Amino acid sequence: MPCFASRAAAQELNADTIAAIDGVANEWLISTAAPSASIAIVRDGKLVYAKAYGRAWLQPSVAATSATRYPIDSVSKEFTAAAILLLAEQGKLSLDDPVSRWFPTLGAAAGVTLRQLLTHTSGIRDYWPQDFLPAQMRHPTTTAAIIDEWVKRPLDFAPGTDWQYSNTGFVLAGAVVQKVSGESLFEFLRRHIFVPLAMRSVADYSAPLPPPDAAPYTRYGLGPIHAAPKEGAGWLFGAANLAMSPSDLALWDISLIDGSLLKADSYRSEFGRIALRNGVTRDYGLGLDIERTQGRLRIGHSGAGSGFLADNRVWPDERIAIVVLTNNDWASPADLLDRIAFVVLPPTPQEARARAVFEGLRNGTVDKDLFTDTGNFYLTAPVLADLRASLGPLGPAQLIALETQSQRGGMITRRWKILCRGARLEAIERGYPNGKLDEFMISRLQD
Repeated sequence: MPCFASRAAAQELNADTIAAIDGVANEWLISTAAPSASIAIVRDGKLVYAKAYGRAWLQPSVAATSATRYPIDSVSKEFTAAAILLLAEQGKLSLDDPVSRWFPTLGAAAGVTLRQLLTHTSGIRDYWPQDFLPAQMRHPTTTAAIIDEWVKRPLDFAPGTDWQYSNTGFVLAGAVVQKVSGESLFEFLRRHIFVPLAMRSVADYSAPLPPPDAAPYTRYGLGPIHAAPKEGAGWLFGAANLAMSPSDLALWDISLIDGSLLKADSYRSEFGRIALRNGVTRDYGLGLDIERTQGRLRIGHSGAGSGFLADNRVWPDERIAIVVLTNNDWASPADLLDRIAFVVLPPTPQEARARAVFEGLRNGTVDKDLFTDTGNFYLTAPVLADLRASLGPLGPAQLIALETQSQRGGMITRRWKILCRGARLEAIERGYPNGKLDEFMISRLQD
């Protein structure tokens, strides 16, 4: 499988790390039949890795490179939200302004605020909930037509009372940017974000990308790969309208890590989890997924379009970001990103212990100090021998990820997903708050 790297970037990672990333990327391409994947990695706030695998075009055959551009689809929402924040910093609007300030004839949607548009709490119906391209979206449209047909429909819920993903809301947000700034959304983003951050590859994905940029591909079930149809011009505006290389998206991630583009108050608004009127919070900020797992903050967004998928994740406190872009719409790049994160992201204490225990059991050994008397009673020499014989041939783990955590019997129960080459496993860990384990039971993951 051909792969092309940015050598200057790759030099920042050691040979073992690069080999591990190469291994999981190539295995992901083979197992999924995705035509290509392109990866960028930020560590310590710097771009340290940019590499592409596979083919940007199947016919004619064109290899993907680290400079190949891909649509980032809904990751574009991060930029539309930032445009609104920049206009707020300029004193030209407020996040709590109703959209009726610029569009007074929207019916029930007139009272929706910009904040509610950017947090998917507006109640405005999404025009594209399907995982395929509907007939009407294969033809061109305009922002005004989307507003007339979709924004003016009855709301799905009262603004601020629920959370429901809405591309339509971001089309309206993009239209506000144009009204307030007096220029096109793309030109505003170019002047205020892309040029300051030296993001030189960004394109407006209103028309298909020409070679050598990536072409879109789809499958029906487990059937052969086909060229995917392009969304009609106008449909992606504000919601999913940008294309770029992973390295340029990584430059945006660096600005999120460094807080270099917006004011501190803007970042606090952007990274804050939305609270509904009933006090319930959702894992979404302003155009960003906002998640905290085991005390670790992770922000970002995924993207899905006709023939393309994208995933962008940032760990601000660790100063790490990973971008994966691909020209298929059936195999999630999140699965590949998880395996890359396993290689480059420092584990939490609980993850580090799970990794050490699994590696020990795979080799038929155990650190008895990690286990209680009950745990050591179970892990006899014959048990360890069986573990070594059955787990050893699988090779090292490519992913160990926490799936669930609960309480039982005075212990913390954690369920871990473990992926090895050719095997999907799970481990049930039961242990006490002091870190001692009673159990680390491994079995094959059942579909």
